[in-house]
Amino acid sequence: MQSKTLEQLTPAAAQTILENLPERIRAAFIDRATEIDFPIEAVVEMALAGYLDSEAIGFVDCTPNRSRS
Repeated sequence: MQSKTLEQLTPAAAQTILENLPERIRAAFIDRATEIDFPIEAVVEMALAGYLDSEAIGFVDCTPNRSRS
């Protein structure tokens, strides 16, 4: 059986990462996710990608265009 490579961080994996971070950093991730209305796993993934690759999508690139009721 072939294993499938994940292309995105899962919510469970993001929670595991967050649980192991200092409180102030965890709070900053959660605040940012709330501010840009993105899932926490996307915010953690963007932060990691931005650290590893300067060409990766980052928070500056995120301009959510979501309609609000």
